[in-house]
Amino acid sequence: MAAVAAVSDSEGEKMDAKIVDGWPQGNAIRILLTNTDAAQVNAIRRALIADVPKLAINRVDFSQGVNQDNKGEVLESVNVLPDEILAHRLAMIPIPTFPEEGIHFSDACPNCIDLAEESKGCPSCQVLYSLSARGPTADAEEDYKTVYAGDLTTISDQMFDIRDEHKRIPLTILSKGQFLEFYAFATLGRGRDHAKWAAAAAIGFRPQRTAKLNKPKKAGVLFDLGLKTTDGKAIDAKLFGKDKTITDVNHVIDLESALHQVGPGTNRDGDFDDAITLEEVENAYVFSFETDGSLTPEQAFNGAMSELSARFENLTEDIERAFA
Repeated sequence: MAAVAAVSDSEGEKMDAKIVDGWPQGNAIRILLTNTDAAQVNAIRRALIADVPKLAINRVDFSQGVNQDNKGEVLESVNVLPDEILAHRLAMIPIPTFPEEGIHFSDACPNCIDLAEESKGCPSCQVLYSLSARGPTADAEEDYKTVYAGDLTTISDQMFDIRDEHKRIPLTILSKGQFLEFYAFATLGRGRDHAKWAAAAAIGFRPQRTAKLNKPKKAGVLFDLGLKTTDGKAIDAKLFGKDKTITDVNHVIDLESALHQVGPGTNRDGDFDDAITLEEVENAYVFSFETDGSLTPEQAFNGAMSELSARFENLTEDIERAFA
């Protein structure tokens, strides 16, 4: 297992965090947290939801009016969606975020801090995109054209180009005689301010468990179903090994799901008779979540740990001042 960031509790004991073997998978990850408790793990969950900074499109300036192309065709700046709905769709596009690049929050940017609100914005605190698209020409066979996230052009550094896996996100449809043109500004924010800045989703945790094979013959009720783990191994007696115990995090989670096939309401629970039992590991939790692709799962987790550490450092300083 690969290690990621860890923090210490109030008694100075260090929580260990290790990426479970086989993860991350795409933008999803499982992390084994040990030497901790549910309250601390839940604090990480809340920090991931609300506190980790990421980029998202926060302002869109649309071009309005009527244009004429070089063939004399008149184009109008309308489409099937109102501007505010399109702006919302743009806000939910995952914008590549690089914490190490030092992008500032717009209200804390050293270049813009003394400027009026409408004048704020520079390469240090925002990423600029543009889009210019039109519907099919008057003599085209198709009646409409779909505009995608991949049609956005990065005016800032090319490292902020929309990633390939997000380029086919549909934005709107343009019919003949329609065009769409705008500038979009991405700024840094946090999930507690708006969902577009939420760094992670599908966040959950469960106690780490081990599985014990108590009655191999009765467990045949489950084994005979021919179920397999996510990595393709058969769920049978061999999976438990010589000591009749499974400790692998992924296999235990797969087994938990498989046990529903012999649980109450299946008419198999009587024959199964607790042939396999699950036991919780003390002070250990399996933490899982996925990002939208703006950040890697490791970046998001480390960001949450940094936010928590900074918060507690500030709290300690406030307490020390209060009792000084």
